[in-house]
Amino acid sequence: MSVRFAKEEDLGRINELRRQVNDLHVQGKPEVFKPGFSQELQNHLYTIWNDPAQEIAVSEREGVIAGFAVLHRIYKPENPFMKERDFLDIDEFCVDSAFRRQGVGTEMIAFIREWAKEKGVARIELNMWEFNQEALKFYEAVGFTTYRRYMEMTEL
Repeated sequence: MSVRFAKEEDLGRINELRRQVNDLHVQGKPEVFKPGFSQELQNHLYTIWNDPAQEIAVSEREGVIAGFAVLHRIYKPENPFMKERDFLDIDEFCVDSAFRRQGVGTEMIAFIREWAKEKGVARIELNMWEFNQEALKFYEAVGFTTYRRYMEMTEL
């Protein structure tokens, strides 16, 4: 297995994996996410691809893209409420369902950590939906901790 940065020819396969994530989100939070994987959602990957502040990492197993992560470096200047922040946001993360529990995600996180260190970034953040308990277990297992929580009230 190898982890590397994506090439343009990988984008079709990455969109296949993004569809898996979208379908999971629709199933877990149908009142928020739209079903299907529209052309607009597919095309958004090319916006990411062309953004110099973002990178796409992929894990490859025997010539197949087994997982990907969209990495977005974010800088927020100091303001009256918060100190300056410079961090790496994992905006999207997916391991193909056929490759889960085989070390793909763990190796991608190790690659991301090393790349962040090389870039002088001291913090990696991500957000996830609470219904995705399998993802939560994985993220905690590789060292992420919860520092902020979004809550909702739907019974009004």
